[in-house]
Amino acid sequence: MIDNIYTTTQAKMEKTLQAVKQELAKIRTGRAHPSLLDHIKVPYYGSEVPMSQVASIGVEDARTLTITPWERNMVVVVEKAIRESDLGINPQTAGSVIRVPLPPLTEERRRELIKVVRHEAEQGRVAIRNLRREANAELKEALKEKRIAEDEERRAQDRIQQLTDQYIKKIDQLLAEKEKDLLAL
Repeated sequence: MIDNIYTTTQAKMEKTLQAVKQELAKIRTGRAHPSLLDHIKVPYYGSEVPMSQVASIGVEDARTLTITPWERNMVVVVEKAIRESDLGINPQTAGSVIRVPLPPLTEERRRELIKVVRHEAEQGRVAIRNLRREANAELKEALKEKRIAEDEERRAQDRIQQLTDQYIKKIDQLLAEKEKDLLAL
């Protein structure tokens, strides 16, 4: 029973950590990286699909991404999707290849992005704490129904707290790495 609650909570915390990683990957640093475009959806035969399913995305140099759609008629659609995204970048088309130059980040923009990164990390920490609260509520319910003893509940709460601390520390490490990337010139 207690192990089941622990395992479920750990799985949920891992999913939360992965979600935070994905959100942080969307925030661009000064370098070109294909994951920058992961969240952009492209209309393709009546449905919205991730850009990686209609084109290959590569890195030409430190500040330029190249996108090569697999179908020639998708060039304009992909270019429009990038232009309308929240990234604030301007793609340039040369035949069937789309080049996306990433302008260097200004100091002001870096500070704004650091605020966004910190907000995303805090959202992750809040989600982790909410999972801890849910697990502790399940333990209290089990105690109330006399399925576990008080000392078992206390030990289980300590384990859940250690797990929470571990995942919050991982989020803090992700935050520190992303801040370092943003501040690097």
